Amino acid sequence: MRILLIEDDVKIASFIHKGLKAAGYAVDQAADGERGLYMALSEPYDAAIIDLMLPKLDGLSIIERMRKEKVRIPVIILSAKGSIDDRVKGLQAGSDDYLVKPFAFSELLARVQALIRRAGGITEPTVLHVSDLSMNLISREVTRDGNVIELQPLEFSLLEYLMRNAGRIVSKTMIMEHVWDYNFDPQTNVVEARICRLRDKIDRHSDKKLIQTVRGVGYVLRETA
Repeated sequence: MRILLIEDDVKIASFIHKGLKAAGYAVDQAADGERGLYMALSEPYDAAIIDLMLPKLDGLSIIERMRKEKVRIPVIILSAKGSIDDRVKGLQAGSDDYLVKPFAFSELLARVQALIRRAGGITEPTVLHVSDLSMNLISREVTRDGNVIELQPLEFSLLEYLMRNAGRIVSKTMIMEHVWDYNFDPQTNVVEARICRLRDKIDRHSDKKLIQTVRGVGYVLRETA
């Protein structure tokens, strides 16, 4: 899952960025409104976190432009302004949620997860299943045939993306766009290396090989016949 963070406060941005990365999200960051709007209109994201008071272009203007351009990704507003009127303006501009500063990161993370689930039409409890592989998106527990599989945050994010697209071939570029950062170098073989590690953890002890390589195209998670 890939998140766009538009926040000019260095400490807050760093705090959010580190927390989301630790939770397994890829995070692209902009420190001013113009850059943030450009990224929002140019790249695919699963959610956006946008501050209201930004240099060059304010948060409400960014959201209004996004909606005008038919960018429908879920948006959470961050703001020190917490009045009812401010919240209403934010929602009317096209945001999906509004969080007042200061805030607990655990609450922000829960809201991001809820918005992404809602956008995907997923209802709780959120558990993904492919064959005997199961992923609980709330507890972040992965099991195969009842056995717990320990995954690093990036591995969890990669597997989640494959499971959400089960049966569908996803290219290396698609994986990079949703799992890695905006500045990721596409010339490296890190995707292949991560897929290899993930396949080892998921398929090593099973006769059913779920993670398959489609030569020259990409990867697919599906049960073999």
